[in-house]
Amino acid sequence: MATNENLPPNVIRQLAKELKNLDESPPEGINVIVNDDDFTTIFADIEGPAGTPYENGVFRMKLILSRDFPQSPPKGFFLTKNFHPNIATSGEICVNTLKKDWNPGLGLRHVLLVVRCLLIEPFPESALNEQAGKMLLENYEEYARHARLYTGIHALKPKNKSKTGAISESTTALNVDKSSTASSEKTPSMPPAVSTSSRAFGTNLQDQNPTVSDPAVVAAAARKKDGPMASKAPLDKKKMDARKKSLKRL
Repeated sequence: MATNENLPPNVIRQLAKELKNLDESPPEGINVIVNDDDFTTIFADIEGPAGTPYENGVFRMKLILSRDFPQSPPKGFFLTKNFHPNIATSGEICVNTLKKDWNPGLGLRHVLLVVRCLLIEPFPESALNEQAGKMLLENYEEYARHARLYTGIHALKPKNKSKTGAISESTTALNVDKSSTASSEKTPSMPPAVSTSSRAFGTNLQDQNPTVSDPAVVAAAARKKDGPMASKAPLDKKKMDARKKSLKRL
C-alpha cells in the first residue's frame, strides 16, 4: 500500500501545503478528500457543471501520484461511471494536461479544474470511449441523452428534501408533546368541581344562617321556622279570651 514514505520529503511538504489550501479554499464544484497518511492517492468529488448532461451529478475521481512526481504527471481516474468521450469505461481520464502538456509547475488545483472543464467541453477527437466520441460528433442530442441517463443512474445527488421535511415534522410534533407534558407537570391541578361546589354550598349555608343578637331578627327567624301554625296560635288564644269576657258579662 502506497504511503507518504514513497515520496521525497520536499514533495510531501509541497503537497501538504496544496492540500491544506484546497481544503480551506476549494475550487467551485470540487471537494477534495484529504488523507494525511497517504498523499500518493488523492480523491475528489466533482459536481456536474450546470447546463451539461452531467448537471445534478457528483462524480468521484482520484489522482495517483508516482514516486517521481511532479516530474511525471499524475494519473487520473473516475470512480463514478459516466458516459464521456475522454473517459474510458475503466474510468481512465484522457486529457492533454495529464499527458503531453504536463508541466511540473502545475499544481493539483489546476489539474482538478481541467478535469471539471472536461465535463463542460469534451474532445471527441482524442476519445477513449469511441461510442461516446462518435455519438457526440454525429448526434449531440443522442449523446446528451446517454450522458444524462448515466448521470441519473450512477451520479445523481440524493434528494433528502421530503425525508428532512418528515423528520422536521415529527420532531415538531414531539416537541409539542413534550411541551404539553412539561406544562401539565408544572401547572398545579385544579380541585375537583364537586369539592368546589361543596365549599361554595357550605359557605352559602353559613351565610344564610348568620348568628345575630337582634330580637326582631330572632323572632322573625322563629316565625319562619315554625311556619303558619306558630302565628295561628296567638290568634286562637285571643279569641278564647274574648269569649271568656263575654260569658262573664252574661
